[in-house]
Amino acid sequence: MKFRCEREILATALATAGRGATNSTGTSPVLSGVRLDVADDTLTITGTDLELTIKASVPVGMEEPGSTVIPARLTADIVKSLPAGSVDVELTGDNVSISAQRSQFAVRPMAVADFPSIGAPSSEPFVLSGSTMSAALGQVVRAASTDEARQQLTGVLIVSEDDAVRMVATDSYRLAVRDLDEGALLGAGQQVLVPARALNEVQRLVSGAEDLKVYLGDNDVVFEIGDVHLTTRLIAADYPNYRNLLPSSYPNVATIGRDALLDALRRVRLLAQGGATPVRLQLESDHVILSAITTDVGEASEQIDASFEGEPMTVAFNPDYLAAGVDAVDGDEVRLAVVDPMKPAVLRGVGHDEYLYLLMPVRVP
Repeated sequence: MKFRCEREILATALATAGRGATNSTGTSPVLSGVRLDVADDTLTITGTDLELTIKASVPVGMEEPGSTVIPARLTADIVKSLPAGSVDVELTGDNVSISAQRSQFAVRPMAVADFPSIGAPSSEPFVLSGSTMSAALGQVVRAASTDEARQQLTGVLIVSEDDAVRMVATDSYRLAVRDLDEGALLGAGQQVLVPARALNEVQRLVSGAEDLKVYLGDNDVVFEIGDVHLTTRLIAADYPNYRNLLPSSYPNVATIGRDALLDALRRVRLLAQGGATPVRLQLESDHVILSAITTDVGEASEQIDASFEGEPMTVAFNPDYLAAGVDAVDGDEVRLAVVDPMKPAVLRGVGHDEYLYLLMPVRVP
């Protein structure tokens, strides 16, 4: 195996595929590497931890075809550190040499035979808008849990709803729901549970892309973005009935400027001690007062203009979760709908009913 590639192109491909490789020391060592396959003037780099696989292909100047497996993180760091220009990579005996100008590295390869075989998609693709999916994933994935003990909550539910598709994520403290006009993606009544970790990578990759191709299989799903293929196993678990969390009506509704609320939250959160202290929202007819009180540290408050219909009240939320929800909604104004201080509240962007962010309140004295 011998090829030449521009440093920036090679570094990007290694970083992309390397995010699929494992960082765990308790798994097979070969999974900490990326596989390099060179054929027909194309380099294909593959990283996998068996749950998530990322494959990136780039054009190269090929001198000899071949395959090898090399450490993912080390190789990416080496290539990134090289001077600008072309990089030469060659498999010679027990070493893979990586060189550019006067810089020369040699790394020990791993056995290609030990690297798992990655199959090709078995279904026909469905094409989605790249910009739409990037925005939707950015709104929903943030609400998924990172607690592996509750595996079903580490996924994003994608479910057929009438003639549309709904994406749902929750960590039991908050819930994000986004409706998409992409009904043909799933059959009637069909639903899949996709790991949020994989969708985080899809969001990163699809940003700026025109199209996203989705190949949905029985046990896995493949996302194709340009020359990158991302494959992930579906989560085989029952998702909680999120509909039970959505109140049927909200008698108290505040409408607030989105940027003004974000700015006020940013300042008041300084006294919230990294999210440990809740932020209170005092809802009045023509304004909202945000405040945070941390014993033995201090307190902060700020009043912002708002319109409020309902019974004046004070509600409190985790400041990080609240800020994440306000940041996720679209539009210039945010509508905060509340039943009472102890029931879930819902955030929506005014004029953007396709997305909602439900947030559990925090009990305060």
